[in-house]
Amino acid sequence: MEKLELKKTLKHLYNPPSKAPVMVEVPPMNFLMIDGAGKPDSLAASAAIEALYAVAYTIKFSVKKLKTMDYPVMPLEGLWWADDMNKFMMEDKANWKWTYMIMQPEVVTTEMVKRGRGRRALQEKPSALPKLKFERFEEGPSAQIFYVGPYADEGPTIKRLHDLLHEQGYVFDGVKQKHHEIYLSDPGAPPGKTENGHKATWPEAVVTG
Repeated sequence: MEKLELKKTLKHLYNPPSKAPVMVEVPPMNFLMIDGAGKPDSLAASAAIEALYAVAYTIKFSVKKLKTMDYPVMPLEGLWWADDMNKFMMEDKANWKWTYMIMQPEVVTTEMVKRGRGRRALQEKPSALPKLKFERFEEGPSAQIFYVGPYADEGPTIKRLHDLLHEQGYVFDGVKQKHHEIYLSDPGAPPGKTENGHKATWPEAVVTG
């Protein structure tokens, strides 16, 4: 059975350096997506994440069965912005807008997503399922860094990304270019929390400006 090693193929995007931000060219990719607004720890955000993972795993096992191909479900990702980016930088989270999403390999089709969404609707019925969409997302030139720590402390890291973008002649306005995070560990797990015998550390994320 063929196995797609997506994290290895896209290592430059999912495993960037942590000491200093770097410029990367992000190619167009397909995503399961759900849009929303408000705080990251809101019930709407939790419902979106639940629906995305439910459909992502349904599609994965369907592809494995029908196409004799296996691939890992990719990490959760989030786009963050605000109509007024000054409010975004001031952490006015009530006015934040977001898109949670999970990247899908090229083998996944619109029809597969429709079938996967239909199966979940008949079973668990995640509340955010009607909002799920399947779209191609093109990001292009981006500044990126690997970040480990509490989200409340990532402001200086985000500023370093924006500084690099400005040095390279790009504008970060929250319209064309949004704040992008790839969550390599559970974004809601605080340090010291033990789950399944494992000690949780600060969340790990790839942060993209």
